[in-house]
Amino acid sequence: MMPLVPTRQALQLTGLSAPTLREWTSRRALIPADVPPKNQGSPAQYSWQTILLLRLAVTLRDRFHLELQAHRSLFASLRRGLRGRSFIALWDKALALHGHDEWLLVDAGAELLRQDAVVILLDPHLLVLSKGFAL
Repeated sequence: MMPLVPTRQALQLTGLSAPTLREWTSRRALIPADVPPKNQGSPAQYSWQTILLLRLAVTLRDRFHLELQAHRSLFASLRRGLRGRSFIALWDKALALHGHDEWLLVDAGAELLRQDAVVILLDPHLLVLSKGFAL
């Protein structure tokens, strides 16, 4: 069974405020929780993949000033792509975002990019997750 963390821990791991997390995961359903809250007052549950996506969204918003809603299909594509990957396999990788829902995992030190891309190094995010999920 995949380990899940509740909303309180998701807030700590992503650095998001409670209203923003609720907005992104429920109201706009940009990156839905893995297990939605059962009723008002109960916490949602999040996998490490979803927390990683939320952290990537924070980076795209804060560092690159991207409007996240316009990249909904990208988050859905990343969610599907991360679902089958092991946590360990993502170390020393970078995520190259090419637009819309096109992305590629590349070695962090490689210069294999043949077209423009937004590149996000995954190790800093994985380090936080490894502590938060005890992975």
